Amino acid sequence: MEADETTYRTLLESTKAIPWRIDWASTRFTYIGPQIEALLGWPQASWRTVEEWAARIHVDDRERVVSFCVAQSQAGVDHEADYRAETADGSYVWIRDVVHVVRNGDEVEALVGFMFDISDRKRNEDELARLQGELEALSYKDGLTDVANRRRFDQVLAAAWETARLEAQPLSLLLVDIDYFKQFNDRHGHLAGDDSLKRIASLLTSSVRPGDLVARIGGEEFAVLMPRTDSLVARTVADRCRGAVLDERIAHGASEVSPYLTVSVGLRSIVPEPDQTPRDFVEAVDRLLYQAKSQGRNRVVARASSRPPR
Repeated sequence: MEADETTYRTLLESTKAIPWRIDWASTRFTYIGPQIEALLGWPQASWRTVEEWAARIHVDDRERVVSFCVAQSQAGVDHEADYRAETADGSYVWIRDVVHVVRNGDEVEALVGFMFDISDRKRNEDELARLQGELEALSYKDGLTDVANRRRFDQVLAAAWETARLEAQPLSLLLVDIDYFKQFNDRHGHLAGDDSLKRIASLLTSSVRPGDLVARIGGEEFAVLMPRTDSLVARTVADRCRGAVLDERIAHGASEVSPYLTVSVGLRSIVPEPDQTPRDFVEAVDRLLYQAKSQGRNRVVARASSRPPR
């Protein structure tokens, strides 16, 4: 029997997993594998009580982990917990503690388990999360101009619309279209066209306020969404956007309104009502943009109303 126990302990202590046992009544370690010193730097003999174990858990993880483990153990439920354990030199290692509750009848007698070093796994998970975050951000960004894309615009519009409706606050929208852009591409080439799109996106971004959203929603069409903005303020922003593009003096050899690239702008401000939809709003602004173009381009056509026309 003694030989079997020695063999069993040798096998346990030869693994990377760190075995341990805690007596429930005294909350003291009755065993912890010697591998703990190689992993965390604390001597094997220094692991005496549950309090010492808890003190070596990162302060941001401690309350969550201790509360969870105590509750699960009291209920007699096997469990596992991930946390950062402090090393003797003050750094931290990610640990996964896998716990089995030993019962004697209805009473908890002991906890036995294994500690695993999951630092590499956590680093991989963090890197994957970072890459997924970057991918998600890219999915909301226009690849050419770096402003928001149509998907992001629709998402933000829906949220801003609901907020404006609930708070009875004005919501304003500009639709900005580059005048004679097909002719610009035909005359100057698509590379010049792409460059002009990037420049105009930058000009619009620098012309709006913090909290406003600039998005490219079509080939040469941009949107500027302005929450909590009435028609007077929105008109100031619209005029500033139109003027910034003209002042950039991007040569346009095929425009019928200016020797330089210009934009037409439709603008509407609204306090949404329950029977109205964001789609109604966008379509109403699009009609105003059409008016701006049909009236000669290089201008802003605006209308403030609580209701978009049906």
